[in-house]
Amino acid sequence: MAEAVPVFTTEAPRIRKVALDRPWLWLAAGWRDLWRAPLISLSCGVIFAAAGYAITLGLWWAGLIYLVLPMVCGFIIVGPLMAVGLYEISRRLDAGEPVSFKTTLLAWSRNASQIGLLGIALMLFLFAWIRIAALLFMLFYGLAPPSLETLVADTFLSPEGLPFLITGTIIGGVLAALAYAISVVSVPLLLDRPEANVITAIATSIVAVRENPATLAFWGVLIAGFVGAGLVTLFLGLIVTLPLIGHATWHAYRDLVDTRD
Repeated sequence: MAEAVPVFTTEAPRIRKVALDRPWLWLAAGWRDLWRAPLISLSCGVIFAAAGYAITLGLWWAGLIYLVLPMVCGFIIVGPLMAVGLYEISRRLDAGEPVSFKTTLLAWSRNASQIGLLGIALMLFLFAWIRIAALLFMLFYGLAPPSLETLVADTFLSPEGLPFLITGTIIGGVLAALAYAISVVSVPLLLDRPEANVITAIATSIVAVRENPATLAFWGVLIAGFVGAGLVTLFLGLIVTLPLIGHATWHAYRDLVDTRD
């Protein structure tokens, strides 16, 4: 008889069922981590805000400024990948290890290939969303999409904007929910366990959502709310809100996933 081999190279993590109010504790723990390493955490926030301005400027230069709304909403899709350094800060604080700019910037190197594969998956979700958003603008506004001066009025205040917003919200919500389901704990898992692979991480994330649907739906709403608050302040709020969510997500992972052998 041929020798049997395991499907996964490591023991599969186990998922805990947690109460609906746990996200508040994750936020509290994330807030503490933010102020235990304020300089590095807020520097990450500054990078996020600068990226928002750079994207907006690039779209304006390319004549695609009407895509700024779907693009900034894409922060939610790729946010778990962007927050790897913040997870590393929280991981080191939990372990009593020193935190530095170098360890934060090189956090992805703990499991580079698998984090990279998951990053490709999330980027595909983002590209699909941007492509769909562009098609929706063409469908509802023809060859004359809203300009920078009329973007808000044409999108949110005009009669034509309502069906556009409904359609875009439904499609974008489905894509964001799928991306959230595969990434809510998978990126912290890959960082925490360098021997883990992307398939195990995605499966673990999906099971976490399946076993805690209400709690993680509430957590998703909180994430969207904090990111939205950062965006409506012209990206300045992201300097605080994204580091807070990043640190809190690490604690959500530690609460949801039992990785003990």
